[in-house]
Amino acid sequence: MNTVLPLLEAPPRTLQLPDSAREGLARTPFGLYVHVPFCATRCGYCDFNTYTADELGPGASRAEYAGTAIAELRQAAETLGPDLPTVSTVFVGGGTPTLLAADDLAAVLAEVRRLFPVTPGVEVTTEANPETVTPASLATLRAAGFTRISLGMQSAAEHVLAVLDRRHTPGRAVEAAREARAAGFEHVNLDLIYGTPGETDADWSASLDAVLAAPVDHVSAYALIVEEGTRLARRIDRGELPMPDDDVLADRYEQADATLRAAGFDWYEVSNWARGEAARCRHNELYWANANWWGVGPGAHSHVGGLRWWNVKHPAAYAGRLLRGESPVQDTELLDDDDRALETVMLGLRLREGLPLTALSEVGRARAARAVVRGLLEPGAHAAGRAVLTDRGRLLADALVRDLTD
Repeated sequence: MNTVLPLLEAPPRTLQLPDSAREGLARTPFGLYVHVPFCATRCGYCDFNTYTADELGPGASRAEYAGTAIAELRQAAETLGPDLPTVSTVFVGGGTPTLLAADDLAAVLAEVRRLFPVTPGVEVTTEANPETVTPASLATLRAAGFTRISLGMQSAAEHVLAVLDRRHTPGRAVEAAREARAAGFEHVNLDLIYGTPGETDADWSASLDAVLAAPVDHVSAYALIVEEGTRLARRIDRGELPMPDDDVLADRYEQADATLRAAGFDWYEVSNWARGEAARCRHNELYWANANWWGVGPGAHSHVGGLRWWNVKHPAAYAGRLLRGESPVQDTELLDDDDRALETVMLGLRLREGLPLTALSEVGRARAARAVVRGLLEPGAHAAGRAVLTDRGRLLADALVRDLTD
């Protein structure tokens, strides 16, 4: 079982890493995640740790956020030093990072480079909503060293965007992708959501066609999940909208996979397709490999050498702690060998390469053999000692992970 390590009532100035977490720090891939918790409006399906201007209250602001995030980066360098790990990826997510001025995001990246050794060819990603970027802001980000952008498209159908409470108009995501390419971004991703109430087969086909008309080398497609407490969940509970249908979700996924494959995209994780290995999101691969990362920002999660921690959630509480020179960490847990092995299976099985059968327990290996018979795992890979999902297995990946790890 993982061990929860409660923090002192008065937070320490910085997090203290146990010796066990430091072992292998220099040899393990390391990334930085920077969470920007601001949104112009709240999307009806979203349960992320984000805040609109009306929800922020006193003590936090967009204008001061870059400086606050930089303060945590300095704590990170102090905690991880003196032999700092080399940063191989930086991912700025949200929320809507591009609600901050491009110069602010550039300042955060400049501080990363000042504080940490950085891999040549470091991947630097920002998420963005299509309506929050311009050719000028994209040029500023590219000049600052951002190499990759992930644009939240969701759908090409106006009525689907309306159900999701998205603000951009159909076509704007593709236009923004073209602007990003023109600004020199090496890699451009579009995010899609399928299974929204009211989405038709024609709507989904149009969304896939729109993606393929854009100059992108990466596509992420996620089934709509109705999260408890969201506006979408309340509308479904009231009977205003139907619950997403599992059979429809499966059909949408298969259509996406077939369409993207025909256009030269290969899946490398259940919900992600790329035009070749260079186009894969290396930061997400770092997560899936259970490597090390430090999450900066309110509610951000981190993992270093089996120690996992998460920050206080509200931006005002987060800013207040850093202003006082305190750690923003809310709590920590130390994973034991069983916990880490379980996470390796849960994450690794979703990858195209799968995972070695030796990562499974004896019971798990027996169930994997049965999964081959059921057509969920590839027989050739199984014979070679690996568990690799078939096309059908991808549709049932979550259930199969539970079966192999129970």
